[in-house]
Parts: sequence; structure tokens; C-alpha cells
Amino acid sequence: MHNSRSDSYAAAGVDITAGYRAVELIKGHIARTMTEGAGGIGGFGGLFELDVKGMEHPVLVSGTDGVGTKLKLAFLQDRHDTVGIDCVAMCVNDIICCGAKPLFFLDYIACGKNVPEKIASIVSGVAEGCVQSGAALIGGETAEMPGFYPSDEYDLAGFAVGVVDKSRILDKTALKKGDVMIALPSSGVHSNGFSLVRKVFGEERLRGELGARLLTPTKIYVRPVLSLLEKIKVKSIAHITGGGFYENIPRALPDGAGVKIAKADIRIPEIFDIIASEGGIPERDMFNTFNMGVGMCVTCAPGDADEAVRILCDAGESAYILGEISGSGEVEIC
Repeated sequence: MHNSRSDSYAAAGVDITAGYRAVELIKGHIARTMTEGAGGIGGFGGLFELDVKGMEHPVLVSGTDGVGTKLKLAFLQDRHDTVGIDCVAMCVNDIICCGAKPLFFLDYIACGKNVPEKIASIVSGVAEGCVQSGAALIGGETAEMPGFYPSDEYDLAGFAVGVVDKSRILDKTALKKGDVMIALPSSGVHSNGFSLVRKVFGEERLRGELGARLLTPTKIYVRPVLSLLEKIKVKSIAHITGGGFYENIPRALPDGAGVKIAKADIRIPEIFDIIASEGGIPERDMFNTFNMGVGMCVTCAPGDADEAVRILCDAGESAYILGEISGSGEVEIC
């Protein structure tokens, strides 16, 4: 491996030896994520031995996503150890909406110039997200693409796989009028709507303290939600990402169902008020773009709601009752 080099390729802008140095730097981060069943890195494929003991009919659940234009803030701040958490979160938060437990994760980094220390910083965030979600980082790819990306920029995407017993896949058709929707607060803007955020604030302001605040990574809800699923019959879960309330909540509702939410009950962080005020953004657009302080919604029967909130709070979430399932067929915020 260490005898592999190409002066001609390096002259074209691709330093393959930098890739080898990056791999050496990230090995310690990857080691933190290893779980039972996970194979080592370095082969052509990531290996994972699936243990399905106790499951009658295991079903694999997959999800893929990237960080989006939030990466522009990482470039402006020259901080790269948090966006990997966002990447993992956007994938694992999706697959737990089916009731699945994340098993493993793979990342893909494409850059204009491979700076091993920067790649290692990015992967340290990916590894932290994997640790938080209980997923093993079993592989990935770093592609140096000069002329395609600027030398100081990169893109980051990922792919997660989880498993759930078929009988425990969440069934939104079980929802009934009067069921209760519970909010799990977000850590901020998470990883959606940053094209609008950048338009509102501009590049110079995002280089400072405001940009550092907005770089706060997406919260990973895997452990508290899995704990809840063990104790309460959860009927549906919605991950509030791009499209906000109006796009994501209906994905967790059966045809014809709606939800009624009292705006006064939503715990909206100050940052969203600042975005709306400085950008002159109508309230409807805010709720149709951002999570507005609600990163995930869990729905259960009314008799289970108080216990569900208690379990989530015991797991470290400041959960609260958000709204009630209706027959309106719409998301009503009033």
C-alpha cells in the first residue's frame, strides 16, 4: 500500500498518498464505533454479521442523506468536526421512524483537495454520530476531485441500515382521532433550510458567533425513541426535516387524518424568531421550511401520553404534548 504513488496523478491534482494518510488518521475514530457484528475497514465492502435472534421476521430499513448547504457554515467557520454528526443524524433519525434499530453506517466525502487532517476531523464527527446512535461505521469513501470542487470545499453524504421485526414496524393506519402527538425538541435549525438561512444573514455574519451557533449539530433521537418503543405502543413517528411541519407530519398520518396544534404550545427557540424577523419570512413559510424547535414527533393513544412523556424525559428529552390527531386531513397550527 505504501509503495502506491503516482507523480502523474499528483500533477493532475490528485494525491493518492494523502488518502492513505487520511485512513491512518481516522482509524481511531472508527474504532470507537465498533459494535458486535461489525467487520474491520480496508476491504472493498463493509462487513456486518446480522444477529436476528429473537426476531420472527427481520426487516432491513435503510436511509441515505447528506448535510446540504449547512456545509457552507463549516467552511466559513473552518470547523469540520460537527457536520458528520448531522450526516449520521439525518439518516438514523429517518430509519427509527419505522421502529428500526440502526446497525451500521457508511459515509462518502468528495473534496477538491484531500487534506488528511480535515478528512479526519470530518470523520471524527461521523464517528461521534455513530456512537450516539449505536451504529458501527463499517466503511466509506473519500474522493479527491480537483476542478469539480474548490480546493477548500467538500460534500458529505451517508447511508444507514437498521433492522426491525416485521410485527413491530410502526403502523400509522392505527392512528385514531384524539390520539396525542408528542414533541421532542430540536437542538436548533438541524440540517435543513440553510439556503434560506444564508440568504437572510449573509456570509460575513455567518463567519462569527451566529454562524458558530447555527453549526450546532442535529440531535440524534435513536436511544430515547428505542427506549420508548420498548415500553409504550407508539403508532407513528415523524422526523421534522426540510419542509417543516406541513411536509413531514402528514407522512406519519393515514389518509384523511390531520393534527391540530396550538401555536402557543410550541416551544420555539429564539433563533427561529430572529430568522423570521430579519428575513421578513411569513409564519407559514417558517413552519414549511424549518423544524421550529421540534425535531421529532411521536404519536400514541391518549392513555399512554403522560407515560410516554415521562419515559422520554427520563431518557434526557424535554418532551411535551404538541397536539391531537383530528379528522381534518390537514396540519392545523392555530
